[in-house]
Amino acid sequence: MKITVVRPDELGPAELTAWRQLRKDRPGLQNPFLAPEFTLAVARQRPAARVAVLEESDGIAGFFPFEVRNRVVGVPIGFGISDCQGLVHRNGLDLDAKGLLTACRLPVFEFDHLMASQFTDHHTTLSSSPLMNLEDGYPAYVENRNKAGDVVKQTLRKQRKMAREVGDERFVWDDRAPEALAALREWKSAQYLRTQQYDRFSTPWIAGVLEELQASASDDCRAVVSTIYAGDRPVAAHLGLRSESVLAYWFPSYDQDLSKYSAGILLCLRMAEAGAADGIRQIDLGKSEALYKTRLMNDETPVAAGRIGRSWTITTARRTQNAVTRSLKQGALGEKLKSGRTGKVLRGLKARIASR
Repeated sequence: MKITVVRPDELGPAELTAWRQLRKDRPGLQNPFLAPEFTLAVARQRPAARVAVLEESDGIAGFFPFEVRNRVVGVPIGFGISDCQGLVHRNGLDLDAKGLLTACRLPVFEFDHLMASQFTDHHTTLSSSPLMNLEDGYPAYVENRNKAGDVVKQTLRKQRKMAREVGDERFVWDDRAPEALAALREWKSAQYLRTQQYDRFSTPWIAGVLEELQASASDDCRAVVSTIYAGDRPVAAHLGLRSESVLAYWFPSYDQDLSKYSAGILLCLRMAEAGAADGIRQIDLGKSEALYKTRLMNDETPVAAGRIGRSWTITTARRTQNAVTRSLKQGALGEKLKSGRTGKVLRGLKARIASR
């Protein structure tokens, strides 16, 4: 096995063609976060982005995109906004994880949305990422959900109420109107403030990636805004990342003043219907314990969090640091730190870390 580490912009046409072919050859690699376009978009904003090119005697066997943060910590490309992580490789590839880190000169590699079939000896937790499986079409999906509960019927009742009280519903699958994105950003930024998270839309490198992917015309990876209107008023919107067959549920939000109409769930159903007609076979809702995802899902895929360590010192230090962070977030001290001036300082630190 020959492993060569390069900057993403150093990949030539032959390498990019091989990357795309590897994804086409394996149905499990269709998520748009695994496309070379995502890596290239991130790399234009993140100078420490790299790709390890894996070669065997008969040609290219795989690609391992990653970033180096804080000079020593390796993370998946686009860490913080990527909901599907891992190698893009040919079937049957036999790879030693620590050997890969050695070739990449990484003391430690951390992940939180890794495809569960990879690096299995280094997982610390496994979670399920809920899916809206549309392989059999939207009517079959609705039939499945009607048998499981009343989410579709309840949502459509609220839709009719919204049409009567606010305005007729209008759905746009690929919405290019500037006001749709503006509304989404406003709602989402307000949500980040309410939930005391850093505002991803105000993080420069994330904003740059989103802008490039929105302008992309690639079938393998491009950002799409979908919007529901009541009359002329936008009530829910979603900025997602799509490939030919997979839509990654990425940045959803809705008008809080109209929350009683469950427009966010209605938006998911409308996206499933329009997406199924446009070649989407799966909407990956992203790992979460949110109730609405549980009600909408009819399938799931496992994702892993964990750490591969080649340096005992750095690995131990990172494990301790992460444990302290979790303790602060979960404990009474963490609750106090979230409020007041200290909370503002911590949120500022999170934003600064994310921008590095």
